Amino acid sequence: MIALPAGSYALVTGASAGIGEAIARGLARRKVPQILVARSEERLAALADELRASSGVAVEAIALDLASEGAGEKLAAATEGAGKPVGLLVNNAGFGFYGPDEDQELDRKLRMLKLNVEFLVDLTHRLLPAMRARRGGYVLNVASTAAFLPVPYMAVYAATKAFVLSYSQALHEELSGRGVAVTALCPGTTRTDFHRVAGLASGAKNPFPSLSPETVAEAGLRGLERGKAIVVPNLLDSVWIFTGRFVPRTLPPRIGAAVFSRLKRSSPV
Repeated sequence: MIALPAGSYALVTGASAGIGEAIARGLARRKVPQILVARSEERLAALADELRASSGVAVEAIALDLASEGAGEKLAAATEGAGKPVGLLVNNAGFGFYGPDEDQELDRKLRMLKLNVEFLVDLTHRLLPAMRARRGGYVLNVASTAAFLPVPYMAVYAATKAFVLSYSQALHEELSGRGVAVTALCPGTTRTDFHRVAGLASGAKNPFPSLSPETVAEAGLRGLERGKAIVVPNLLDSVWIFTGRFVPRTLPPRIGAAVFSRLKRSSPV
């Protein structure tokens, strides 16, 4: 059970769609007050209204581009700084990009680094001290199975998720026994808009087992409740991650290159 300190909120980034929306719905079922954050103001406001009506608890919406300068500072000011303590931080906002590295626009890669890594660290750094002071809180960082190996044709994306996984595991150990639980959620292929945004053509054959965002979100929340450091929702993904420990480090990238080079690219959003 996720038990937040009295008067505190769950702060969910990237909450307007996909896994973020599913996490918000899972928290609403648990009667957890929330502050939802994403760029899409209209969609976010509609979701907040729906969840407020269905759960009977406070659900607020903040429309903000999290890759913009000072986004972490603005969110900290709108929450802890405004008397709305954050008892659960869900760092879900992020995106990927598919294609040969030399063909990927530098600005887009740098934006990916800023959102997937820099913003996540910035916001976590700003909110963790208050959680530690209250000796109670949760952090759920959404990484990816791509965190477990280099992924040719999605090199920067996989590297950002490797950072999120490593950072989360380290915090999990640092904060053990101090009342703050940190979990890295590592989904594999999930039926969301991720592939379209990353620039994968809709007709591209997906060779990987996929799960619904609802299944992934529920696995993440249950893992957080149980104090797990890492959650891999798909059993088949767990198998290849485990067996990958016993093969030469150079082999998985070669396999990844063979698979991803065959996928079709479209113009990313």
